[in-house]
Amino acid sequence: MQIPYELAVGWRYTRAGRATRRNGFISFISGVSMLGIALGVAALIIVLSVMNGFQKEVRDRMLSVVSHIEIFAPQGAALPDAGRTQAEARRNPQVVGAAPFIATQALIARGEDMKGAIVRGIDPAVEHEVTDIAAGAQGRVLERLSPGGFGVVLGRELARMLGVRAGDQVTLIAPGGQVTPAGVVPRLKQMTVVGTFDSGHYEYDATLVLMHIDDAARMFRLEGPSGVRLKLRDLHQAPEVAHELAGTLSGDLLVRDWTQQNRTWFAAVQVEKRMMFIILTLIVAVAAFNLVSTLVMTVTDKRADIAILRTLGASPASIMGIFVVQGALVGVIGTLAGLALGLVVAFNIDVIVPALEQLFHASFLPKDIYLISKMPSEPQRSDIVPIAVISLVLAFAATLYPSWRASRVNPAEALRYE
Repeated sequence: MQIPYELAVGWRYTRAGRATRRNGFISFISGVSMLGIALGVAALIIVLSVMNGFQKEVRDRMLSVVSHIEIFAPQGAALPDAGRTQAEARRNPQVVGAAPFIATQALIARGEDMKGAIVRGIDPAVEHEVTDIAAGAQGRVLERLSPGGFGVVLGRELARMLGVRAGDQVTLIAPGGQVTPAGVVPRLKQMTVVGTFDSGHYEYDATLVLMHIDDAARMFRLEGPSGVRLKLRDLHQAPEVAHELAGTLSGDLLVRDWTQQNRTWFAAVQVEKRMMFIILTLIVAVAAFNLVSTLVMTVTDKRADIAILRTLGASPASIMGIFVVQGALVGVIGTLAGLALGLVVAFNIDVIVPALEQLFHASFLPKDIYLISKMPSEPQRSDIVPIAVISLVLAFAATLYPSWRASRVNPAEALRYE
């Protein structure tokens, strides 16, 4: 099978040309353009993969504490009939687990140390149906939460800040006061720390307190659970399922899915990811349009060759095709090299980053700022394919003007002084 001569000549121009100083400089500029495209593509893949991994890691750790959907009564009141609400929710085919809960805010104190906390009353027997928090707890501590025992399970960071461990006493201060002849006094209760949990999400590990739902009802003077938490087969269907449940559940109830609880954070990540894509694409664009100068210099250097090809019968379209092939090959090689480099780094970033942290004695992800301490990465086809396509399109677009100039070379003018 005969290869079209435009392809053969274009490939020869791409890899040859070191016989003279001028040709060597052109090859150097071409190599720089190729390297720039490769680094730009690799940077795009690595950055977007890390952002995808960061978002997935935080989401998964958040969902180990937060349920997919919460159903609760307005103004923090108790549900009129928690059993009926659970039964109605389970009729939805997407629901695979349901558990009652009580959620409120309080202060927790140990000596002179006092911290604000989110108190969640749970039923230890069914909590595993809606969250994976038991997996991050030390031992089987949730089973130590018994009605009337007034025990609490603290997030590991909260326990560290208070300086407590299993067996210590803490004071829980309810937000509502108690009216006495001496005035309104806060409601206090001594609680026993029965264990800690580590969800891997700093915000929850530093603020969440778990206690038995019966103890929470007595402490906060509720007649029953304030809501029901649900787990779904597919967490991405949570908004749709929440909308369906809002129309099928009996009573005046509010339904909230996990995307609404952290809407601002997820929106910020998406905006940041979009802006990073645009900014890093400009790096690829700058490298791709370096091809313009490379091809202009090549056309000037090859004017005699172009004239000879024209006199042998090559059409302007064929001449243009030769230089399009040359520029496109630089773009293709640079893009493929960038894809290979970016994917190698993205799939091995869990090894590369710890090595760099150990080398420079630095922490790139402080746990109290970024919520996680390890650099995650998740390359996605939906990001990689557009990156490759955009890189190739920019490289191809950069070849059009120099190639058109080459096709307009007048053979007689080019050979006049040869």
